[in-house]
Amino acid sequence: MNHKDILENHNPTKTRSWKKLNDHYQNSKNKTLKDHFAEDNNRVNRFSLEVDKMYLDYSKNLIDKTTMELLYDLAEEVNLVDGIEKMFSGAFINKTENRAVLHTALRAPEGATIEVDGENVVPQVHRVLTKMKTFVSQFDQGSWKGFSGKEITDFVNIGIGGSDLGPVMVCEALRPFHHPNRRVHFVSNIDGAHLTKTLDGLDPETTLFIIASKTFTTIETMTNARSARDWFLKAGNQQDVSKHFIALSTNTEKAVEFGIDLENIFEFWDWVGGRYSLSSAIGMSIMIAIGASHFEELLAGMHAMDTHFRNTSPNQNMPVILALLGIWYTNFFGSETEAVLPYDQDLHYLAMYLQQASMESNGKSVDRDGQQVTYDTGTIIWGEAGTNSQHSFFQLLHQGTRLIPCDFLLPVNPNHDLKHHHNLLAANAFAQCEALMNGKSEDEVKSELQGQGLSTAEIEELAPYKVFEGNHPTNMILLKQLTPYTLGSLIALYEHKIFVQGYIWNIFSFDQFGVELGKALAKKLEPEITGESKPENHDASTNALVSRFKEWKKY
Repeated sequence: MNHKDILENHNPTKTRSWKKLNDHYQNSKNKTLKDHFAEDNNRVNRFSLEVDKMYLDYSKNLIDKTTMELLYDLAEEVNLVDGIEKMFSGAFINKTENRAVLHTALRAPEGATIEVDGENVVPQVHRVLTKMKTFVSQFDQGSWKGFSGKEITDFVNIGIGGSDLGPVMVCEALRPFHHPNRRVHFVSNIDGAHLTKTLDGLDPETTLFIIASKTFTTIETMTNARSARDWFLKAGNQQDVSKHFIALSTNTEKAVEFGIDLENIFEFWDWVGGRYSLSSAIGMSIMIAIGASHFEELLAGMHAMDTHFRNTSPNQNMPVILALLGIWYTNFFGSETEAVLPYDQDLHYLAMYLQQASMESNGKSVDRDGQQVTYDTGTIIWGEAGTNSQHSFFQLLHQGTRLIPCDFLLPVNPNHDLKHHHNLLAANAFAQCEALMNGKSEDEVKSELQGQGLSTAEIEELAPYKVFEGNHPTNMILLKQLTPYTLGSLIALYEHKIFVQGYIWNIFSFDQFGVELGKALAKKLEPEITGESKPENHDASTNALVSRFKEWKKY
């Protein structure tokens, strides 16, 4: 591999801008959001940005003009623009796996040229996309029938990780755009309860299974796939499997051996990371659910954000700005987590999806030079849809002891007719951001309690419990409406935010070796649990747990 194909090594803490940021933090850390707004009448205009059908207000952050200038200096000093171009141009930036990182090629227009090892991959992408559309059209036309001649009504995606989280998030988010006669289901967990619950009530004659596994060897996916096939074979025969199972995989041999027709195997490539794969053939369940034209709108929204990210200077670049704000809080304020709070029930899987996208990418402790990092990398992502979240963990956000930056997301126009509900939803979203910023002082609390007729002693006793410190940073992202296009832009926005943070932290964001150790040990333990092999010498705790499990189990 040519040295020019990989990312250069830059320990961010050794840069001049990092040191200046640290000095700036020490000098400004006691300044409140109220102070910032009082000092800058143009703050909202200065710290807001509109891109296409998306508006970002980041003015409620613990930043000023100097903060952002220093963060942009950091991006320049580590040569971020060069790193972005390397990714888009197909350089082998995934050094540990000797691969390019080209999920952006999955939504490139047909005439584009993106080369990997001298070959333009865009025609391959569009060949598979055309094959997917042809496949889905058979259900549009009613020409695909199950083994008994009935039309397929239920589609079960069997995958895990990126082969599940992205598709399930998008299918949930775009439920108003679903085909009325198609139901899409998802099975990921190796826990038999997940498959059993999903199959309950389904008809083998009208069900099609989508087996999503690049290698066709993923233990969770293939265990579920074989059990699904056993369930199907109680009604159909082995030769009928090809009418009810398709594969999203690069392992054609294994898929054919399973019983899947060669024509119904949809490929993708090793330069597509699992958690970035929903715009590849892994998105088959999405296309089935929302149709080919809406799927193309999803890709168009992703490509629009890709173009913005690649071609826009950092100080007007939405993914770069979000990434730099995250670094400011993680590495200078010591914040360990950030909350993603979509005020749209259809986006209730978004935080879970971003957990994998971010934490599997940037949960690394070795830098690009093979050295242990001496600074924090990655953030713990969590969250839930508003307003449910307001009645669960917002207490901690408002009056807890931790600094937790929050992203609020709100579509301006809902995908339903209950407009008064949506006005209340929007009011709650804006109010929470305002309350997290301003809080409520002790004087304000005492004034309110006096109005309730309490005695001075009662007021003094109760007031401390009702004080809100405020000064909690938030971003507000407004979408004109949650559509396939804007959802695509939103997904790409966070994908690129993750890349920027990993690049500045000087880590490789596109491998996931941390996923593998526990799975490898599980393969050794399973035959010990079933009695097929003798127990090996594990630690005392593991030996005791296996022994107790075998003692108690009834099968």
